[in-house]
Order: sequence, then C-alpha cells, then structure tokens
Amino acid sequence: MKKDKMMKAGMRFKSAVCSAEGVVVRAAEGEGELTCGGTAVTLADQQPVDATPLTVAQDGGALLAKRYVDTDSGLEVLCSKAGFGLFAFAGRQLTLKQAKALPASD
Repeated sequence: MKKDKMMKAGMRFKSAVCSAEGVVVRAAEGEGELTCGGTAVTLADQQPVDATPLTVAQDGGALLAKRYVDTDSGLEVLCSKAGFGLFAFAGRQLTLKQAKALPASD
C-alpha cells in the first residue's frame, strides 16, 4: 500500500505475490509501508503491481482468520485469505497475535 494512502480500520488489501488478503483492524500510528512477501500490498479493489509470485511459503505464510500485529506502530491486520507471503510494516515482520489467557475458574 503506497505511503500516500492513509491506512484506516476496515481497509481491505491484497498481496501482489500470493493469494493473501487482509483487513486492517487497527491502523498504524506513524508512517510505513504494508507489505506481503516483500512487495507492497494494494487495495482490494485495485489491480496489484507486477511482481514475481512466491512459489514457497515464507515461514508458514499468512494464515486464514489469524490476527497479525506490529507492536511498534500498533498496526493490527486480520488475514481474510491465506497465502504464501508474510505481512510486514515499515520493514518489520508482523507477529501472530496471541490469545489472552482466560481467568481460572477454580
């Protein structure tokens, strides 16, 4: 996604190098470029840039229905379609968001 486009919650995007798609759950505080597989993502309704498709998953790839976060910027994305690429923001790989532990019911 180009830097001149403001990222906001609810924005849908897709990868140019694999089948991964996602939705921004929480916008980033600060500037940076959202990528997947090392290539900038595009808005879901736009034609992706020409790029060499990934043929092998990067460290497991993007997983369907999983949330990924960048703790430095606060960016959170939800993967709506799985793919080979990994999401990154401002050069930092997004990490899989861990579920919060429920309180014990002793």
